[in-house]
Amino acid sequence: MSERKYIRDGRAPVPRHSRTSALMSRIRAKNTTPELILRRALRLAGLKGYRLHFAKVPGRPDITFVGPKVAVFVHGCFWHGCPYCRPRRPKTHKGFWNDKLDRNKVRDRRKSKALRAAGWRVVTIWECQVERDPDRQAGRVARALDGRSP
Repeated sequence: MSERKYIRDGRAPVPRHSRTSALMSRIRAKNTTPELILRRALRLAGLKGYRLHFAKVPGRPDITFVGPKVAVFVHGCFWHGCPYCRPRRPKTHKGFWNDKLDRNKVRDRRKSKALRAAGWRVVTIWECQVERDPDRQAGRVARALDGRSP
């Protein structure tokens, strides 16, 4: 297998191993496995009519129920700093990763605050929660749709 060349844009440090670069390049922002699992659970619970990555509201939530104004974020534990499973941060390039992951958390809070200020209910669901019990997380979304606290 030939070594694949990746174009670097300067935003991230160069990984020490080429396989790290290859792995990181496959990480997606939309339609992640936890999102797909949750969407399946929502369908099985009869919760339909949502928009995906709806750009007309602050923060572009992963799942948006426009009429009842419910925004759902499905956060990856590593990328968003899960308070439940507390994933480890990389040991190499610590400065870069600490800044990046801390900025992600600040951005998440800013998005939720903007949505709440605009009258939306916000449900944040963590990757580990979806993997553990997707039906329970669909129930949280259902409660938010009913106007109850998620």
